[in-house]
Amino acid sequence: MRARRYDPAETKARVLAAAHMLFSRQGFAATGTADIAREADVSEGSIFYHFGSKKALLAELGRRHGEAMIEAMEEGYALEDLEPGITIPRVLRFVRDNMIWEGMEADCADCGPKSKMAQTPEAEPFYHAAKEVTTDWIKRHMTVALAKRGVTGIEIDLAASFTHHVVGDAIDRWLCAGNQDEADRIERETVRFIRAASGYPAD
Repeated sequence: MRARRYDPAETKARVLAAAHMLFSRQGFAATGTADIAREADVSEGSIFYHFGSKKALLAELGRRHGEAMIEAMEEGYALEDLEPGITIPRVLRFVRDNMIWEGMEADCADCGPKSKMAQTPEAEPFYHAAKEVTTDWIKRHMTVALAKRGVTGIEIDLAASFTHHVVGDAIDRWLCAGNQDEADRIERETVRFIRAASGYPAD
């Protein structure tokens, strides 16, 4: 069957949705651009026209995931008014409610969510793109939040990178929590640590 023609925005949206679904079900390596084109009902050439390559398509999914996480953190607040007691719970619940790949199961021996995609080195473009987007946001947030409180002497680039790693570890531990009390403890201690590291006064 011949692929249908769509306007460029719809074509990109269809390709992204199809890629997300197929990568999640059968993995990145086992999914070809022909599979994505068939699922999206577009020509295979349109994938390369809009995204350049399969890895670039995966990176675009990562960027969009990061942007959606940022929207969830910011909702209802000015950037300078956000603080860890707001953002950390929102990040945890966003990850829980938007598991990146269907069929993801927590491998709690390693304390981290694993899936066909997460275990594949070729999936790195997704995670790198999401990290780039969210780390840039942390830098912007820390800059305005610290300025509002008059806090100086913090190296934003390093602090943002450290914060990203700490929150990533907290997400893994929170997802692997054996019960609600443990999950609550992880969330509470993560908020307290990030607050202290960001120059907030002690509770």
